[in-house]
Amino acid sequence: MDRLLQSVSINIHEKIFLKDPESSSLGKRIVEHSILMINDLGFENFTFKKLGKQIGSNESSVYRYFENKHKLLLYLTSWYWGWLEYQLVFSTNSIPDARLKLENAIAIVTKTTVEDSSFSHINEVVLNKIVINEYSKSYLTKEVDSENKDGYFVIYKRLVTRISEMIREVNKDYKYPLSLASTILEGSLHQHFLKDHFSSLTDCHERQDPTAYFTDLVSRLLFH
Repeated sequence: MDRLLQSVSINIHEKIFLKDPESSSLGKRIVEHSILMINDLGFENFTFKKLGKQIGSNESSVYRYFENKHKLLLYLTSWYWGWLEYQLVFSTNSIPDARLKLENAIAIVTKTTVEDSSFSHINEVVLNKIVINEYSKSYLTKEVDSENKDGYFVIYKRLVTRISEMIREVNKDYKYPLSLASTILEGSLHQHFLKDHFSSLTDCHERQDPTAYFTDLVSRLLFH
């Protein structure tokens, strides 16, 4: 799968950026260092001025790629969901058994992230931490309806749909496949957040991670 992913290009909705950061070395540095800085500073304290200073460029050069830091966050989270979608497709496409396919999909979208050498300028482990801690800030805005209409969340929605279709394959009578699929994705982020910050509020920990929890949950809903 690693060799397959090396040839993959994750396509982000063109309205999210002004200039494709993948088109230049500066754009890739903007993405690379913004991930590290947002993780270090938090999204609220992160600014394009600080980013420009970090990469040795003018603040204005960052604005040539992204209109504001909200759009940058949308780009980063969209990239993450696209990367996860490719892993899911490649890992489950050849599995004929519907139940095993769904269990593998759950493992992919809920597991602890490991670094992927296929994309040298993006640290997926750190990006995963940003998605866990900051993703809700990309859609809990007044503009969410118009941004959704414009297709900003299309990759995330497509990933939910893929999982819901797998749920239907194993139990066509289950009434809430989309709700369950979105619960798996959002719930996984929440359980990872609790595990890292409020460990007394979750049963997920080093030896029993969110994958085990959601596999058990889905099994009890669909197979019992």
